[in-house]
Amino acid sequence: MGIEIEQVDFSHADVRQYRARLEDNLDTLDQLLRTPGFGTGPGSFGAELEMYLVDRQGNPLMVNAEVLAAAQDPRLTLELNRYNLEFNLPHSALDARPFLAAETAMVNMLKKLEPIAARWDGRIVAIGILPTLRETDFGVACITDRRRYHALTRQLIQRRGGHFRVRIDGEDPLQLEMADITLEGANTSFQLHYRVSPDAYADTFNAVQLATPLALAIAGNSPTLFGHRLWQETRVPLFKQSIDTRHLDPYGCARPPRVGFGLGWVRRGALEMFREVVRVYEPLLPICAPRSPQEQLAAGEVPSLAELRLHQSTVWLWNRPIYDDAGDGHLRIEMRALPAGPTAVDMAANAALLVGLAEGLRPHLDELLAAIPFHYAQYNFYRAAQHGLAANLVWPRGLRGTVEERSAGDILAELLPVAARGLAAIGIDSGEIDYYLEVIEARLANGQTGARWQLAMLEKLRRQQPLERALHNMLERFIGFSAENLPVARWPL
Repeated sequence: MGIEIEQVDFSHADVRQYRARLEDNLDTLDQLLRTPGFGTGPGSFGAELEMYLVDRQGNPLMVNAEVLAAAQDPRLTLELNRYNLEFNLPHSALDARPFLAAETAMVNMLKKLEPIAARWDGRIVAIGILPTLRETDFGVACITDRRRYHALTRQLIQRRGGHFRVRIDGEDPLQLEMADITLEGANTSFQLHYRVSPDAYADTFNAVQLATPLALAIAGNSPTLFGHRLWQETRVPLFKQSIDTRHLDPYGCARPPRVGFGLGWVRRGALEMFREVVRVYEPLLPICAPRSPQEQLAAGEVPSLAELRLHQSTVWLWNRPIYDDAGDGHLRIEMRALPAGPTAVDMAANAALLVGLAEGLRPHLDELLAAIPFHYAQYNFYRAAQHGLAANLVWPRGLRGTVEERSAGDILAELLPVAARGLAAIGIDSGEIDYYLEVIEARLANGQTGARWQLAMLEKLRRQQPLERALHNMLERFIGFSAENLPVARWPL
């Protein structure tokens, strides 16, 4: 989302030229992937943390550009709404305690930003959806003043041709319509970047898809919006619906949504996924770089594939392929499903669990993919987002045999050793494995995720005070415990 652009209006000629350049990008990527040694090298882990800015009353504070300017830190970028910032964590080698490095980096950045935000009487919160949001916190006035966001908003509204409709069920179902896409900015995530060699890409990506519902079930931290108790991870339906340009015909052939779990298991490798995104999704920002990828190759440079990367940034799959021209060029898997918060230690533990599960399941893919068709995996993802640890997911017992519906909590308890083996297989230090999986194990033992804590605290407070006051008081407790970096399993009620 952070790539800035120069123009906001586009012609049919722009689109035609851009489509041709996208095909050039795909041909060049194919050429790179056929080059011996491309993308090989030690694995690494990185992440992006999206954060809220709030005032002393816990309401959104629209000063992200001011805080960014004051921070003078190139690792920070602006997000769509003026009360959101993003921190790009440095990448760490897998044998260099990457999850501890991520936790430490987040703790240090949050400490750095607190006194800066305080200049505007602000604070920083890492939480999936801010519970104190009001409908007045959205609209054109809250959009960060960058050409990219204005152009993206204009393109999506034009394709929608009307209001964006949001319908989310739950204990207090929510229905509303928005004239713009700023509801997307309610969702803040902890997005993981995992470098993978091309020859292992298909299997690793499929394993990540299998593992994501399980990690999401125990990581939930977004249970409310506008005071409505909805999904454990309300971000999932909200993000999908808040920018959905489709008008669905139950008897027609609809394009896949731009926010989704994917279109099927990967069969050969990363190239097919990039091709799929180019062929299935219309360009939103048809802007060509000054030089083509073939010109860059002829000059002895690693091609930027700028058009492909820009197009990828407008298709928000929960797990998506990434090409990066850094170094000699490489591939990564971006995992976008995990929420921000509740604490740095919880986010690092969630990341360790997801990567460990994927690597631990990868050797068993032949058995698992035979038993779990892609639509089962997709079903698992949305049920995990809706019900968290209480979700019934389709999964085989003991990684073999006939699948059955089982609680996410039971499956995770069975698979923690698999995650440990997966982390060990990629060179993670044994002490780091034990430390972060114990954080997960404690959460699993008492069933307290960030979402469940929020709902339980809100219920307790509502016995004594009106809803709006209870939401603010719950957030204050959340901010306090989060600042202590106390694992959410140990947060008192």
